[in-house]
Amino acid sequence: MSQPIDIIEEISNKPGAYGLTVLLTAPLPLEIGKFDRVTLKKGLYFYGGSAFGPGGLKARLARHIRPKNSLHWHIDHLTKAGRIFSIGALEQGSECRLVEHALSLPDARVPLPGFGSSDCRDCASHLVKLKDFSDIEKIFELAGITPKDQWRFS
Repeated sequence: MSQPIDIIEEISNKPGAYGLTVLLTAPLPLEIGKFDRVTLKKGLYFYGGSAFGPGGLKARLARHIRPKNSLHWHIDHLTKAGRIFSIGALEQGSECRLVEHALSLPDARVPLPGFGSSDCRDCASHLVKLKDFSDIEKIFELAGITPKDQWRFS
C-alpha cells in the first residue's frame, strides 16, 4: 500500500489548489495563536489549500506530506498528529472553491472559524469537518479533480 511520500513525483509542479483530508483518531489539542487551548474532535477533516509559489503543487504538497519538525501552517498540526487519508490537486484551481464544495455537503461543518484561512476574506475557514469518507469523492468530483490527480491512502 502506498504512503503519501510515495506519490510526490506524480504531483504536478504547476500552480493550483489542493484538497487534503486528514483522519484524526484521537482529539487534537491545539496551541496555535488564537486557537490556543482549542481541541479538534477526532474524525475526518478536509483542508483546502493553494500552491501558487515556486514549485507549485508538488512543492507545497511535498511540504505537507513529509515528516516535519517545524509546524509552519495551521494544517501542519493535523498532518503531524493525524493520518493523511487522501489528496486531490487541481492546476489553476481555487482553494476557496474546494472549501465551498466541501461545505455544500450534508453534515459538513466548519470546526474552527479562521483555521487555515487567515489570509482569505471570503471563507469562514479552510478546514471542514466531514461526516463520511464518501464525501471526499463528492468534493473532488464537484471540483473537477480527475482520478489521475487524486491519491488515497489506507
